This record gives sequence, structure tokens and C-alpha cells, in this order.
Amino acid sequence: MEERFKRHRLNHMALVAGVEAMGLEMFVQPEYRSPMLNSVKIPEGVEDRVVRGELLNRYKIEIGGGLGPLTGKIWRIGLMGHSCRKENVLLLLEAFGDILGRSSSEAIEAALKVYEQGLE
Repeated sequence: MEERFKRHRLNHMALVAGVEAMGLEMFVQPEYRSPMLNSVKIPEGVEDRVVRGELLNRYKIEIGGGLGPLTGKIWRIGLMGHSCRKENVLLLLEAFGDILGRSSSEAIEAALKVYEQGLE
């Protein structure tokens, strides 16, 4: 069980590093974040449904949109079970870069650095 906790934490940290390196912002402050559910602020001018549609159709990646007052303001990215793997985190960062027109190379580099360092 402890290894699962570590895996979730490491993938969460890599995702956050990549998202932030891409210039995106996490919605929840670090001290309140759950490694299994990651909320990313949708940049101004970006259409939530368009991005989620592209992720699903082009990359077979499904993420959730915000609910209630957060509709159209955040993306909900689950890192649980099969989705909580290094290759899936890196694929999502690459896909975000492609769809949002941002450099994914810095994001992937930041995530890989987290994987190299591991949990200290």
C-alpha cells in the first residue's frame, strides 16, 4: 500500500511540475492538494470543451471539466489506477502543449526531473 501512495505522490508532483513549466496554474494551493485529483486553471480565452474534445479524440485522454461555479474554469485530472503512470503524465503534458500551442518540451523536462529525483 505504501508503494501505491508513493507512486501517486510522484506522478502528482511530476504533473504539477510540467503544468507549471508550461505556464499553467494549479487551482488548489499546495497544502490542500490531493495527489489523485489535480485541478488546473483554464487559461483565459481557452474553450474548455474544445480542449477536452481534442484530448479525447486525438489522444484518447479523458479529463473532467469543472462542476457548478467552476464550470469552464478548471480541468480535473485524475491520477488513479492505470492512469497514474509516468507515460500517461508525459502524454498528457505533450497533448496539452500541442492543443494549447505551448511548448511541451519544457513541461516534459520538468516532469522528467521530478521522476529522476524521486521522492526525497
